[in-house]
Amino acid sequence: MITPARASALILPLAALFSGPSPAAEDAALLKDLTSVIMLLGMPCGQVVSAKRRADNDYIALCKDGNRYQVFVNAEGRAVAQKK
Repeated sequence: MITPARASALILPLAALFSGPSPAAEDAALLKDLTSVIMLLGMPCGQVVSAKRRADNDYIALCKDGNRYQVFVNAEGRAVAQKK
């Protein structure tokens, strides 16, 4: 039989594992952020549908309209999108 104290001891570690954002939520947020950066830089895209991380703050983004961009932060700290 599991006592209430034992149940709490089992539930708390599980809650800690699932309390952070899910990878899917992080991916959706990243795609949205990359879409915003590309659009703010005046490049055609529509919506980023997938992204591959190359390094810290450096991604290859594939847009719904077929365009591909390398989106990164340059040495001056500015966001850059270069068509690939």
